[in-house]
Amino acid sequence: MTAALTGDPAVAPAAPPPTALRRALPLLAAPVAFFVAFFAVPMVVVLSSSLMAGGAPSLANYARVLLDQYHWDVLAVTFRIAALTTLAVTLLGYPLAYYLVRVVSSNALRRSCVILLLLPLFTSNIVRSFGWMILLGRNGLVNDTLVGVGLLERPVRFLGTETGIVIGLVYILLPFIVLAVGNALATVDPTLEEASADLGSSPFTTFWTVTFPLCLPGLIAGVIMVFTLAASAYVTPALLSGGKITVFPMLIFQQYSTVFDVHYGGALSITLLVFTLVLVALAGRIGNGGGNRS
Repeated sequence: MTAALTGDPAVAPAAPPPTALRRALPLLAAPVAFFVAFFAVPMVVVLSSSLMAGGAPSLANYARVLLDQYHWDVLAVTFRIAALTTLAVTLLGYPLAYYLVRVVSSNALRRSCVILLLLPLFTSNIVRSFGWMILLGRNGLVNDTLVGVGLLERPVRFLGTETGIVIGLVYILLPFIVLAVGNALATVDPTLEEASADLGSSPFTTFWTVTFPLCLPGLIAGVIMVFTLAASAYVTPALLSGGKITVFPMLIFQQYSTVFDVHYGGALSITLLVFTLVLVALAGRIGNGGGNRS
């Protein structure tokens, strides 16, 4: 970057000393082996099985997926639920993260709030989803509260609807966006906000022109994390849908556990992965653009 600014010819960076490289290799061996064994190899197995049909290489499984309107409808439902979950988590998580980082001055209170936020993560998704099945029932706490305060005249049906699934996913995924945004906000120098205020900017203007752009990369990272987890969620949609709504992970699970069609299940898995990666790449480009502008 210095060479580009000064106009001097670019100098190639010096290669790391061989001794330092040899020292780093043992440290890299374990993570690389873990990545290959538990990610690369399973992905190769799934991809290879998806390209087989009738004992021969074929794209028939992908044609079966992509040429059937039913799969497109399920994919649309899956990404709609993931998008609504991500939007709700962002709207709830960003103010909470801002409150914890900028408003709460006591370190002990902040740590206590973070512990309370993370505590549900130590409980299985199955247990939490069953809990929401009880809370969202027609005679559950949610309906009783809404009717009791006069917001509803009669209980409404949450279970078996996309709304119920979104509520369950928001509860499960909220900590991820709070941690991502909170870490980004913690790196923003408060003196920049003070300088903006000294120059006559209102708190609203300071937030949108200083604070928000600087923590946007962290927000984008949290959004990507939440969206991918919501799009690949199986337990919560399966339990809260009551069999009335199908998402793509449920189709994949059915093929592997019930039908035992690993080739078709592999094609479904790769299809969901590719579409998710495309959306994540688009979000990443938006995040990089925001980071460059900031």
